[in-house]
Amino acid sequence: MNTVLFRLPRHILRAPRLRPLPYRHYRPSPRTLATESKPLQATVAPATRVDHAEDVGNQTVAAMGRTTSGKALKIRKYPTFESLEQERLYRKQHLAAAYRIFAARGFDEGVAGHISVRDPILTDHFWLNPLSTHFSLIRVSDLILVNEAGEVVEGNEPINAAAFAIHSAIHKARPDVHAACHAHSTFGKAFSAFGRELDMITQDSLRFYKSHGVYKQFGGVVLASEEGERIAEALGNGKAAILQNHGILTCGQSVDEAAFWFLSLDKTCQAQLLVDAAAQGSGHKPEIIPDVEAAESFKQVGTPEKGWLAFQGYYDEILARTGGDFL
Repeated sequence: MNTVLFRLPRHILRAPRLRPLPYRHYRPSPRTLATESKPLQATVAPATRVDHAEDVGNQTVAAMGRTTSGKALKIRKYPTFESLEQERLYRKQHLAAAYRIFAARGFDEGVAGHISVRDPILTDHFWLNPLSTHFSLIRVSDLILVNEAGEVVEGNEPINAAAFAIHSAIHKARPDVHAACHAHSTFGKAFSAFGRELDMITQDSLRFYKSHGVYKQFGGVVLASEEGERIAEALGNGKAAILQNHGILTCGQSVDEAAFWFLSLDKTCQAQLLVDAAAQGSGHKPEIIPDVEAAESFKQVGTPEKGWLAFQGYYDEILARTGGDFL
């Protein structure tokens, strides 16, 4: 077998050998990455709201609704009525719905808990639930009308004495309040054990920014009118109160608003408990939202109009699910 030898060209053989560069020459020099982020800039000019073209009703709840043809779409709001009798029926229907919604979320425990709404005709009277009827079964026809002396004006069942002590005091002290809610929800009563206000640590907690108080005295079951008055005093001009070792209470200009504040407050108590536990375990402290941002956000998330609107989805759902059998 013949072997063929290959020789490299002379100019390659004569080329000088390259020595490897020292390792230090291979280290990349520091440089700014081309993908480095630039400071973010707002796409909307300062002090200009994206809903600036909307009417006051839409702006109050941060709603936008304008078609390409320029037609303005208005958000729904608390209705107007041709008579006070119509408004009375509306309030009773939404009160019954609120009880159903509370039951669906576990805000029931035996016969504890109560929601009231002021009567629009007899304004020193209010409607309550009968003591022995479960929240999930309450209908408009079951509701009890009581006067400021606690006497049953309409209805055939007794009411909760503690409910009267609390609600009568609130309705007397706050003419602007037309509804109040109290129930022994799990997270509400768990957080109430600390006897302190909420921290402003989430956007939802800002619904209660400088709008909730703490009643720091536990006097047992509220049966004395003086106890109800002290709770009303702790509530002040706010929308909610933490009743130490007891639970939570909310109020509003409509039963819809008061009920939504209760739903939100219970979830906010849950979030606070989770954050407190996580902070204890990790050693990290939650960031508190500054007062300036909190006060500005409160105007968007903590108004009576926003509370009423936020409840409407719950009302629609319970209406569809029950076929309106509470009406």
